[in-house]
Amino acid sequence: MLTGQELLYFIYMLAAASVILAGEALYLSFAGRRSRIGVINHRLRRLAEEAPAEQTLQGLLRERGLTESGDFLFGMIWLNRLYTQSGITGNPMVFAATFLSAGLAIALLMSILLHFSALASLIVFLVIGIGLPLLVLRRARNKRIQKFAKQLPDALDMIVRSLRAGHPASVAVALVAREMPDPLGTEFGIVSDEITFGLSIEQAVRKLSQRVGFEGLHLLSVSLSIQSKTGGNLTGILSNLSVVLRDRQKLKMKIRALSGEGRVSAWIISLFPVVMFLILQLLAPSYYGSVWGSPLILPVFTIFGLWALLGDFIMYRMVNFDF
Repeated sequence: MLTGQELLYFIYMLAAASVILAGEALYLSFAGRRSRIGVINHRLRRLAEEAPAEQTLQGLLRERGLTESGDFLFGMIWLNRLYTQSGITGNPMVFAATFLSAGLAIALLMSILLHFSALASLIVFLVIGIGLPLLVLRRARNKRIQKFAKQLPDALDMIVRSLRAGHPASVAVALVAREMPDPLGTEFGIVSDEITFGLSIEQAVRKLSQRVGFEGLHLLSVSLSIQSKTGGNLTGILSNLSVVLRDRQKLKMKIRALSGEGRVSAWIISLFPVVMFLILQLLAPSYYGSVWGSPLILPVFTIFGLWALLGDFIMYRMVNFDF
């Protein structure tokens, strides 16, 4: 039978043990969270959740709008390819439904509150529900391809060093997947997993080229295809390809610097009439008089708007080069 003092000491010991265990649990939880946050790319974070590698691969493909075998999910291939290459993750149907719902809601609000005509409301719906998501996807794809283009020469150099050290190509690709950040790290991780589950390196790189849309990966795919059929020094091929891609990137940046003045001029010329129109409407609403009641105002605005867009397109093509 415990005395009162012994019982008090026992309670103190239980309280101390509880505090220690709670602190240890909190530390382990925090350390695990930090280790997941510190992981270098999205695929490694998924693997850190202790999911099987095959399940992780299927999840990575599904969230990019692809089937479990890496093929496009739905019939509109160009749209599916654009969504996949944008790098946006999640269900593509939810992505489309979000913009369509927003476009419909804004068009209805403008029709009710601002008394827009049916044609104007339809134009608003088409711009927000269809035009805006396509613009978002194209912009995300272009930014992702630019990041990938900067990373690919370093990844090829890493593969070359690994091959010269005696590692097989699959191990070299897995090394890149572990050491490189996104977007290249996750994409090469998918390649590594596909090789592990039965695809040849040539087929896996071809699928990689379709997922990313960067022309340098097409060169890599062709190089691997030729090497697998005719033989040759793979390290030399990849080393030369790395030099070519790095030189192309330098040339592209030089062209962008030289054409910077033209791009700024195009923005100023394009935005100046719109800005002046808004300033006049704000400071002197009666400046244009009764011109808004004329039946010619809509055709004139349409014609000159299309003409201005044509000029913008011509200036855009003049300062953007494909090579």
